[in-house]
Amino acid sequence: MIDLRIAEWRAWGPGLDTAEAWQDWVDAPCVPAEQGEQPDCSFLPAMQRRRLSRMARMALHVAWPLCGDDEQLPLVFASRHGETTRTYAILGDVADGQPLSPTHFGLSVHNAIAGQWSILRGQRGESTAIAGEADTFEHATLEAAILIKQGAPAVIVVVAEERPPEAYADWIDDVQFSYAVALRVGASRTAAQPASRWRLRVACSSADAAANRWPFALDFVRALQSPATSLVHTWKTRQWTWQPIP
Repeated sequence: MIDLRIAEWRAWGPGLDTAEAWQDWVDAPCVPAEQGEQPDCSFLPAMQRRRLSRMARMALHVAWPLCGDDEQLPLVFASRHGETTRTYAILGDVADGQPLSPTHFGLSVHNAIAGQWSILRGQRGESTAIAGEADTFEHATLEAAILIKQGAPAVIVVVAEERPPEAYADWIDDVQFSYAVALRVGASRTAAQPASRWRLRVACSSADAAANRWPFALDFVRALQSPATSLVHTWKTRQWTWQPIP
C-alpha cells in the first residue's frame, strides 16, 4: 500500500489540450478524429523541435509545465508500445534494403524521450523508462513513489502512447487514439496549489480481467475530473485499487 499526492496533471490528445476539453471528454468519452495532429512545443527553439517525433512532442508538451525552471526532478517515462511509428519506418527501410539512419535508430529506443527531456531541460537527476503491460500506468506511479521515498521532493511521471500504424492492428488493440498524460507526484510548487491524494493497493487476483474500454491512464484522468470514487484495475494476476483520500 502506498499513498500518492498528485500535485498537478496535464493531458493531451487530438483536439484535447485544455482542462475544459478533457472535461467534455470525461462527460462523453469518445474516440476523437485523428489526422496526425501534434503539439507545437513552441517553448523549444525550432532546431530542437525538428528532432522530436510526434510521440516525443506529446510527452514533452504535457510534462514541461509541471517542472519549474529552477527545479531538478526525477522523471519516469512509461509507454507500453513505445515509438511504433518510428520503428515501423525503420523496419520498412530494412525491408527495402535501404541504409539505416543512426539518428532515427537512436531516437527509437525506449529511453530516448527521457534522454531528450534531460538534455532539453538541463535535468541532471535520474530518469527511468518503463515498458509494462496493460498496467504500465501503475508501475510508473509505483516507481515515482519509490523515488519520493528515497528523498525526491516530487517526480514527473509521463505515460504516452501513439496510435500505431495499421500494420500493427492485429497485435495492438489498446490505443484507440494517441494520448499523453503527465503527473507531478509529490510536493506542489506553491503552498496554495491544490492536490489530490490517492491510496494505491495491489493484490493477487485469480479472476479474468474484463476488457477496459480505455487505457487506464485515461480512466485516471476521468477520475481526477470526476467526483472522487475508487478505481479497480485488474490485469492478469494483479488487481490494483485506487482509493481517493479525503
